[in-house]
Amino acid sequence: MLEFQKVSVSCGRTPLLDSVSVSFQKGSITALVGPNGCGKTTLLQCLNGISTVTAGEIFLEGQNYLELSLRERAKKVSFLPQVRTVIPSIPARMLVEHGRFPYLGFSRKKTQEDIRIVENAMKFTHTLPYAEQPTDTLSGGIRQRVFFAMTLAQDCDYIVLDEPVTYLDPDGQREFLLMVRELKSQGKTIVLTLHDLSQALQTADQLAIMDNRRILIQASPEECLKSHILEEVFHVSCKTFTDKEGRYYFFY
Repeated sequence: MLEFQKVSVSCGRTPLLDSVSVSFQKGSITALVGPNGCGKTTLLQCLNGISTVTAGEIFLEGQNYLELSLRERAKKVSFLPQVRTVIPSIPARMLVEHGRFPYLGFSRKKTQEDIRIVENAMKFTHTLPYAEQPTDTLSGGIRQRVFFAMTLAQDCDYIVLDEPVTYLDPDGQREFLLMVRELKSQGKTIVLTLHDLSQALQTADQLAIMDNRRILIQASPEECLKSHILEEVFHVSCKTFTDKEGRYYFFY
């Protein structure tokens, strides 16, 4: 289990997170949802060191996570950020190989195991056909899958995805979320932020709903719907539709 205990983050005198406690159960998918600016990205960036924890603790399977070096963290939790200001002009395979850096020595010499893991990550994300193509020439959707492959190449049991489908078309979003569910079936623990509430309800085992730099509730999708907290936080109404293929949610 990955657990935040009363975690706070501040920038000068400005609070960015206010005593947040939330846990992510092993082998589950948790969707972190909330209005823009509520602190979702700041919370996740506590894991890769971009956000500095000013109070509270984070534990990973009983171990004090914040005491680990950034390299050791990268062997335990892989992170796909939502924004990249620089897209390197290197072959896609080489970019995916960056996911192995926490395991390589100073010489950065890859073993057969490293090569196998990179190959499997690219096969899983359907990016192998683009292996030799410069990353900066790929379409946005393919490029996102290449970065996802790099994240998977870290070979971590915990995978954090910050708004991974925001820039994908509907078919790309569907395929990406199918991959997320497949990772869960392999025993991975997934934490992701989503703007589409319907996708969050259909994909996640648990929702963690944030507002004003705090976690308001962490519960199953069914419990969150019954509480009407999504409607209160996002100022929307929800309609549920069911047919032989499943249940669908419409927010308006």
